[in-house]
Amino acid sequence: MKHFRSIDETGADSVLRLLDLADHMAEVNRRPNPKVPALRGKTVCNVFFEDSTRTRLSFETAAKRLSADTMTFSVGTSSVKKGESLRDTIETIAAMGVDAFVIRHGSSGVPWQAAQWTNASIINAGDGWHSHPTQALLDCYTIRSALNRTTGFDGLRIAIVGDVKHSRVARSDIRAFGLLGADVTLVAPRTLLPPSVDVPVVAELDEVIDDIDVLYLLRMQRERMTESLVPSLREYTTRFGLTPERASRLPEHALIMHPGPMNRGVEMAVDPSELPGAVITQQVTNGIAVRMAVLFELLGSGGGLGSGNDLESEG
Repeated sequence: MKHFRSIDETGADSVLRLLDLADHMAEVNRRPNPKVPALRGKTVCNVFFEDSTRTRLSFETAAKRLSADTMTFSVGTSSVKKGESLRDTIETIAAMGVDAFVIRHGSSGVPWQAAQWTNASIINAGDGWHSHPTQALLDCYTIRSALNRTTGFDGLRIAIVGDVKHSRVARSDIRAFGLLGADVTLVAPRTLLPPSVDVPVVAELDEVIDDIDVLYLLRMQRERMTESLVPSLREYTTRFGLTPERASRLPEHALIMHPGPMNRGVEMAVDPSELPGAVITQQVTNGIAVRMAVLFELLGSGGGLGSGNDLESEG
């Protein structure tokens, strides 16, 4: 792999290989000194044109635990404010000796554009409404770990609920879960669906709540909405939110997931810390191991651990 820009580009075999590799990275993260010399001498630059907490910090942590040098590009204090183009930004940073760019941008397709302007690897940390492949990968890893699904998701019933229209997470998750064999159903009002979908859709959460293995709640992305798409947030919660009554109807083994940040009282009308199936904080923890796996795959030995001592602890 040269780049990690979308689940479609990656394919099922590579997804499974990255999930296996994430197991090794998770073991590294459990060590007293969670740092290995695998990417010593490599430089990773985070270029975020949109705000981020979880993704940016987990990529920074992942790179440092692999002993890579890190650079962080801040739009607010950069020459972008003087009119510098995206291409000039990428080419300028690349000239400083960068091996991988982690890019988040509000416009779809930017990671593919950036790949034309540098020889460095490109990792998509979210582009517009289009794709967020590392989130999908960490979601797959969380499900696999929690439900012991190491060989795939055949027969697994996953409901993705809410603002699918504006969600790059939903688009990547639908592809990733489907590649691994899961049965995915979307639950959303028609106004929050994209023009076309290739998985089943239902209009009420109550239609599926009793018979699912994973409940994936999406954030209402009000910052991306240019019109009123639901009558009110209260009505949205009534029809699509996880209320105490719905939580009690979930199968005992069911997982509850959310990509964050959560609109408390909207997607969830219950405290997730009180729900035994909630793995929302585990998603954040797993994000570090998964992003370590992606960085190692692109910049390290690639495709496996047979090259020697890459994952031995640093002395």
